[in-house]
Amino acid sequence: MAAKKVKYVNIIDEEAIKKALGNNKNPSGKKVGGILKKALKLKGLSLDEAACLLNMDSSNTTLMKKLFETAFAVKKAIYGNRLVLFAPLYVSNHCSNDCLYCGFRKSNNKMKRKILTDDEIKLEVEALERQGHKRLLMLMGEDFERYSFDDFLRALKIAYSVKTKPGGEIRRINVEIPPLDVGDFKRLKEAGIGTYTMFQETYHKETYRKMHPSGPKSDYQWRLKAMDRAQKAGIDDVGIGVLFGLYDYKFEVLALLMHAMYLDRRFNTGPHTISVPRIEPAQNAPIASNPPCPVSDRNFKKLVAVLRCSVPYTGIILSTRESSQMRNELFHLGVSQISAGSRTNPGGYCEPEASLEDVGQFALSDTRPTPVVIKDLMEQGFIPSFCTACYRRGRTGEDFMELAKPGLIQNFCQPNALLTLQEYLEDYADVEAREIGCKLVKKETVWIKNREIRNEFFRKLEGIRNGERDLYF
Repeated sequence: MAAKKVKYVNIIDEEAIKKALGNNKNPSGKKVGGILKKALKLKGLSLDEAACLLNMDSSNTTLMKKLFETAFAVKKAIYGNRLVLFAPLYVSNHCSNDCLYCGFRKSNNKMKRKILTDDEIKLEVEALERQGHKRLLMLMGEDFERYSFDDFLRALKIAYSVKTKPGGEIRRINVEIPPLDVGDFKRLKEAGIGTYTMFQETYHKETYRKMHPSGPKSDYQWRLKAMDRAQKAGIDDVGIGVLFGLYDYKFEVLALLMHAMYLDRRFNTGPHTISVPRIEPAQNAPIASNPPCPVSDRNFKKLVAVLRCSVPYTGIILSTRESSQMRNELFHLGVSQISAGSRTNPGGYCEPEASLEDVGQFALSDTRPTPVVIKDLMEQGFIPSFCTACYRRGRTGEDFMELAKPGLIQNFCQPNALLTLQEYLEDYADVEAREIGCKLVKKETVWIKNREIRNEFFRKLEGIRNGERDLYF
């Protein structure tokens, strides 16, 4: 599983990014207004247009308000009021890399290393199912000698097999594991995964070199080309991201956009998701508590909004690294997928007290239990969604993009989100949450415009209320 040398492909052009930022300084209100008007057409933005928005004065409350309103309008046009929920499941924290920002780093001799046994995987999944989760993100550290790719494939199979009462099952597992070759990506595809996610961490080559001094991850190009290999292996839903705080956030956003444009040109499929984690403290990770390029809350909100305007079709993922207050604000700026009730150490769901200590990959800020997050979302008018329908209907890759780019995916997202919410209300919600949720379901059905889908939706909704499960479009 060692990294292999690959031929250089100019996916990220650092000079072009710097030029775009340099040529679009101090944009006028008129220019910004024109770009935001274009963003509402759901066609995305160019590198120069995104650079203009990034170069906006973050203290200009009038322009920032327009940006935020536009980003939320774009998100609602594509995905409506729904927010997809998932939970991460770490199966091993052994790692052969020495990334300066990560608690799992090889040099951290205080980290308690752990590999979940088969029985422990089952217990973790059972705990997550009892929270109502239907989709997971499974992760591991990069140490294939101690925890092999075959071990991970077995863990996937085990997780899929777990069923709990009253309606617990994992319907789709997305994965975030180290880069593979094409052959192993094919095996991952055959295991029935959803999206393959992997962060470049930073697209700035010199910073990347400094942050990854040793281990397989130190090979920038092998990591950058992972999405190409995944696509060639048939995994047509991929997720990208960076760790904001390692380098200038404006550069990183434009690099994400450049990578997205490359994937769209090369495979007719842009990234299914873009993740926006900010660096957080981690045990024995020198950079984590003192990031070289910290991103303020104001600039963080701006960059999320710019990404939503620039890549309207993608799912923007927000983790529990952020506080509940910041998460609530970002829900109104374009985020469409969130983790809830997260633990970042193997075994953390069965040992919740220990997992809140300094034992995970990084520190968590939003430590609220999943039911609390769900109730809060519903009170804000968002639809907590556990939908996995697109993966199982074959709406992936180009098929998904054909629906997502013009906003037609909402014909499926809205009813599927409401059906999965109704399942949660029937099986896991307390009396108060169920009352709030049932009112929300009734209110949101008006946005199902297709008459045929609407009629079928009501039939499926009644079926769920009468004990049927896993009904979707």
